[in-house]
Order: sequence, then C-alpha cells, then structure tokens
Amino acid sequence: MSFDSFCSNYEWTYDVFLNFRGEDTRHNFTDHLYTHLVRRGITTFRDDRLRRGEEIQPELLKAIEESRSSIVVFSKNYADSRCCLDELAKIMDRRRQSGQMVFPIFYHVDPSDVCKQTGSFGEAFIKYEENWKNKVERWKKALTQASNISGWHVNKGYESKHIEEITTIIANIILNGKPLFVEDNLVGIDLHCEKLSLELRMESNDVRLVGICGMGGIGKTTIASYVYNQIYWKFECSSFLEKVTQVYKDKGPLRLQNQLLNCILDGGNKKISNVRRGAHEIKNNFQFRKTLIVFDDVDDMDQLEFLVGNRDWYGKGSRIIITTRDKHLLNMLKVDYLHEVEKLDSNEAIELFSQYVFQQNLPKKDFDEELLNRVVYYCQGLPLALKVLGSLLCDKTRHEWESELHKLEKEPEVKIQNVLKISFDGLDASQKVVFLDIACFFEGEDRDFVSNVLNDRNLYGEIDIRVLWERCLISISQFNRIYMHNLIKRMGWKIVQEQYPEEPSKWSRLWSPSDIYSAFICEKGMKNVETISLNLSVSKEIWFNSKIFDQMKKVFAKMKKLRLLKVYYNYDYEGSVHQEGHEYKIHLPKGFEFPPNLRYLHWENLESLPSNFHGENLVAIDLKSSNIKELLIGKKCLVELKFIDLRNSQ
Repeated sequence: MSFDSFCSNYEWTYDVFLNFRGEDTRHNFTDHLYTHLVRRGITTFRDDRLRRGEEIQPELLKAIEESRSSIVVFSKNYADSRCCLDELAKIMDRRRQSGQMVFPIFYHVDPSDVCKQTGSFGEAFIKYEENWKNKVERWKKALTQASNISGWHVNKGYESKHIEEITTIIANIILNGKPLFVEDNLVGIDLHCEKLSLELRMESNDVRLVGICGMGGIGKTTIASYVYNQIYWKFECSSFLEKVTQVYKDKGPLRLQNQLLNCILDGGNKKISNVRRGAHEIKNNFQFRKTLIVFDDVDDMDQLEFLVGNRDWYGKGSRIIITTRDKHLLNMLKVDYLHEVEKLDSNEAIELFSQYVFQQNLPKKDFDEELLNRVVYYCQGLPLALKVLGSLLCDKTRHEWESELHKLEKEPEVKIQNVLKISFDGLDASQKVVFLDIACFFEGEDRDFVSNVLNDRNLYGEIDIRVLWERCLISISQFNRIYMHNLIKRMGWKIVQEQYPEEPSKWSRLWSPSDIYSAFICEKGMKNVETISLNLSVSKEIWFNSKIFDQMKKVFAKMKKLRLLKVYYNYDYEGSVHQEGHEYKIHLPKGFEFPPNLRYLHWENLESLPSNFHGENLVAIDLKSSNIKELLIGKKCLVELKFIDLRNSQ
C-alpha cells in the first residue's frame, strides 16, 4: 500500500476531514473510527449535523481546505448523497492542487463499483442524468480517481481490527511521520526496491529480517533509506539507526540502545546505564508492537547482540533491515533475505555521472564521448565514485579532465579512498596480507590455486579468501576466478605505497613495470619486498636492451622475504612481444640465484634455470614457453610442489 505524499508547509486546522454517508455509518463504523482517531491525538473534522438539504455548506468547503488529509468512507448508499459527492470532488481538487492526502475506505462495497459506477453507485447516477448533468462528469471523475488510491476494503472480519489498523497507519503518517532525506532521481533504485518489496512480504505477520550487502560506496544506505520512506508509515513505530559501527566504536553500545529507545518512544529521554537492562527495555517496548528498524552500516555481531536480539523481541509484522559489507554477519543472523547490491551497468553509470557533472540525466551532445567513457570506466559502476568525480569535474575544461584522470592513475581521490579503506582496516593481520597479495599479484587467478599457494605457517589462504569475499572486497566468478573492483585494487596499491610514495624499493609489493625497473636500478632497499608481478609486454625495450637482469642477480640474493614472483607477457596487450618472429627468450646471467623462500615462481620464455636452483618452499612453478631441458637435477628438493605448468616449452 502506498499513499501519496503531502505538502508539509501549510498550517493545517485539522489533521483529518471525514467524508461519509451519515445514514450508512454515522452511528457505527464512522463513529468508532472518529473516536479512535481522536484518542490518538489526531484532530479530526466530522460534520455531526443530520443533513436535510443536499447543498454543501461553505464551512464544509473551508474545513476541507484546512485539512491535512481526508478519509473517504464509501458505503452502499454513499452516491445517493449529492453533498457527499460534492465534498469528494472538492477533496480530489485539493489533492491535485496542494497534495492533500486521501485515504479511501470501501465499507461493504466493491471498489470496482465505485470506480466504474456500477451496482448501487450506478443506480444512483441513473437518477442524476436528467437534472444534474452539469455535475455528473465531475462526480464520476472524482469517484474513479479516489477508488484508484490504495486504501482499505472493510468487508470481512472484526471492524475493530480494521479500525485499529487504519488509525495506526494514519497516526504514523500524520503524528510520527519521520521520512529521511533521500536524493531525487535515484538511478537504478527501482529494481532494488522491487526485489526488496517482494522479500519484505508486507502482507505477512511474521517477523522478517532482511540484509542489504555490498562494498563501500555501492549505495546500501541510500537503498535502505528509500525503502524506509516507502514503508515506515505502515508500522506502529519506526527507527533508522545510521552509522552503527562508528557510533559503537566512538560511544559504545549504550548510546545505540538509548538512541533506539528514545527514537521509538517519540522524543522520550530514557537513560539506560546497563547494556543488559537496555536489551530488556528494547524487548519490553517492542514485543507487542509492529516495528520497523533499520540498522545501517553494521560490521560486527557484537554491535547487534543487545540491539537486535531475536525475532521474539518484536511484535507481529515487524521488519528489521540491516546494511553491511559483511555477508557472513547476515548469515549468522539467519536473515530471511540477503540482497546483494551490484555495481551500476554502463548506461546507469553514465546517467548518474551526468547528473553530477552536467546537471542533467544525459551527457551533453557535443561532449567528448571517449573522455566521458574513460572516467565512467575508471569508476566501474560505483555510485560513490561517479558522484565524487562528477562533482569534481563539473564545469572543468577538457584539459582539466585529462589532468584529473592522469592524477587519478597515481593518486586515488581521497573521499573514495577513505570509504573503501574502512573495509581493509577491519581485517586481521593475515587477511590484510592476502588482500594485498590479490590486489598486487593474484587477481584473475583460480581461487583454489591461490588458496594453496598462500597456505603456510603464517597465512590461511582458504579461510582468508572466504572472508574477503564475505566482506565484498573480492568477487568469485562462475569459473572460480578471483576478481577485485578496480577502485578497491587501487586502494590496495595506495596502502602499499603510502609510507614511501617515491621509493618503490621500500614497498612490500611491486606490480608496475616502471616502479620495478626503478627499484632494481636503485639497488637500495628491496629487503621487504614480498611479491613482484612484472608484465614484460610493457616497455619491453627497457627490459631487453639493458642489463636489468644483471641488476636482479645482485638484488635477488638479499630478498629473503620474496614469496611470489611472476614474470610474464600479457598477450592481449597492444604491442605484445609474443608475436610471430618477435619472441624474446630470457637468458639469466651466470650465477643468478632465486630468493630462498619463494612459494610461487612464474617465469615465461625462460631459456634455462640457474644451476644452483633450489625450490624447497615452492608450491607452484609456471615456466610456460621456456626452453627448460630438465627441472629436477641431482639433489634438488621440491617436496612442497603441488602445481607445475610447462605448456609450450621445448
């Protein structure tokens, strides 16, 4: 059920105007409805006079104009009253002109009879055709419009229950209505709301928990806020607790409990000094009330233990929505539905970006399409990035766009970086290592392969990869390959670089060919390097027209921490060396020695292994397209080896 919004800037005299057929409902249904409304503190106008005449009185017109909303009770003989029809026409005019809310109730009548003027409504209009032709069309239009507004059909069951439901909803809208600010023209919101609306199952009296999950900046809070605004008025009480993680860390669980209770108790000033007492108060206040609560940005079960409790804490029909970056947390809560927020598709991304950079839904016709697509591609469908960069580039020249893009390659935008880094900061030590290994080395590799390579005394590849997936820091494809959002990967790169931004030889991981070249030429540092991923397809002249491998020979012996080494060609890279007649074979200098603690060696087009090659710790060897004659010589020990790839070798 969704009611129309109303204008809140008007000084209303009445909260509700009651429009009804006195002969049908004055002394029963409408009287009970009026009493319940007044008891809830809703100022209600009811015309208590028995209408002898059929002309609408000026004071009634004035009351309609001064009312915030109208309740229209359609009953069997409603259309027999021209005064009721005149009032209804006026009500629908006010709805159109000032946004007055209209709540229709179909009391023992079929809504289709009201809409199409059939049944008793049709019989009434037969009498009007001759003497009231000038009003008939207006009355019919008003009936049709009113019947198309969602309302209540009171036909079966106890009237007291219907009245309780109706007055509860109206009271929430009028007295306790606390809509959240949500931006206009939200891109892609309809599909999310459609899925969530289906899974919230508002018609059910069960208590349902729904989780909204996704990476930082993907729009979880925006979606939850939008859904909250659509449904909060259907509940006896509602609350949106934002930034739960931040409040919990800064102020503790008591602040959250007090915030929740005071919000639900509508401005109360309850002071809870004990967490367990707070849990008791929450259960006590909610277990017989239909409640809507959104817990926004949760990252730990401890934050919810004394807030959410279990389903027994809430009254029938309650809904609990939790937004988080951690799928595992939602699984532990046993949510009824987990909604994972995906990135925007290319068309949605362009629309959102255009709203911020051009202040319109589509790009300007004369704008450089290639430049626009580069920015949108950089953002990879992340709403936060599209908004931040759209605002940043608004009113900038083409050259300034180019400059900003060039800067972003080296320096991620701070607002985006800070939001994404929250997820990294929540990892433990081994999870951070695995995250950085994937960001700088393993992206695109098979999950099982990576798990095996990373499993050692200090790392727990399999479980840590699962945690990264649960926390939306990586994705796993249908082919079991690990992928990472471009901006999350760049966030990882920035973490590696931040302590020594201009000294790659001091970084823990190297992945850029130019930085790798600089680090080896420098010869200083390199003691802390753990992974190197070198794409020889980039700037190949540097690598094959210099003595860089001689430099490697000097430095490798000192690199005791190097675990992962990959020297490869990207065959999709423009100008790749792996073309017919242009293959480069790599000859390692005499005396070249690999670091002793390597777990993974991947070196393509290698002419031969050094004579002193040892691989006691190697878990995987990939020597595609090499000229290796013999891998196991003499007493070489490869007891840890689980994977070997010698494809296209001679």
